[in-house]
This record gives sequence, C-alpha cells and structure tokens, in this order.
Amino acid sequence: MAMTMGGEVALKASREVVWSSLNDPAVLRQCIPGCEELEETEDGGFRAVARIRVGPVSARFRGKVTLSDLDPPNSYRITGEGDGGVAGFARGGARVTLSEQNGGSCLVYEVEAVIGGKLAQLGQRLINSAARKLADEFFAKFAAAVDAEPVLDHRADPAPSGTGA
Repeated sequence: MAMTMGGEVALKASREVVWSSLNDPAVLRQCIPGCEELEETEDGGFRAVARIRVGPVSARFRGKVTLSDLDPPNSYRITGEGDGGVAGFARGGARVTLSEQNGGSCLVYEVEAVIGGKLAQLGQRLINSAARKLADEFFAKFAAAVDAEPVLDHRADPAPSGTGA
C-alpha cells in the first residue's frame, strides 16, 4: 500500500538551529514516537528501533535511515526502511526543506511511503490517520526541542544537564 503526505511547520528557531537538530541523534531520539534506539552510522545515516502501534497492530520496527541530497542548512532527502516482523514492513522517503520565516524558520516536508504485511491489511484510512498522528507528534516534540529557551546554569564546574524529559 502506498501513501503520500506533506506538511509545513513554523518554528521559532533559526534555520541553522533547526538544521543542526534535524541531524542530531539525541534530539531525534526524543522526538520520534516510540523510539527506543537511534544511533548514527559511519555513512552519516542512522540505525533505529521504534515501537509503533497502528490500530490493533503493535510492532517493534528495526531499520535504517539514510540522508542524501544534502544542502545545509536548506534541504535534504531522508529515506528509510523498517522491518516489523509479522506486522509487516515500511519503506519510504521524505524531502525536507527549510527556509527563513518571520525571524524563525519554516520546515516543509513531503513524504512517500510503502507498507506491507499486516499493516497494509488495516486499510488506507486507518494508515493515513495513524501516519498523520505520528507526524504531528514528532513535529510537536521537535518544535518544543528546538524552540526551547536555554536554561542557564551558573555552577562553577558546569556539567551536562541532560534532556530534562
């Protein structure tokens, strides 16, 4: 089953901050719904594990993500594939474009994906609804991560403070 989706997100952060965050495994790990693991690979992509629920089907997907057509800090193409065992598979890609907007940035994305297995049997309407929900959740968390005001810590020996999540 094939699916397409797109959207636009206005962010308060600068285009450079958004670009950096889109390439930061720590930021992405906290934003991707159900993400259990995300680590950068030697080729500049990522290896990921995420637990996703779509209707009555819940699965742990293992996959890889590749970044290409890099044009920092303007755009890139992200492609990925994941295997959810008996639940099925998903593969696809997205074109992500950043531009400056009202002192912040505008992120535009266009996604194309193909799913198979039990997931594909759920029907187009349920799949599209779940995909939109996951995208909305990701971008809500991403906006909070990149738009957050820094917390100043005036200790004599500064140490990493963690994510606070």
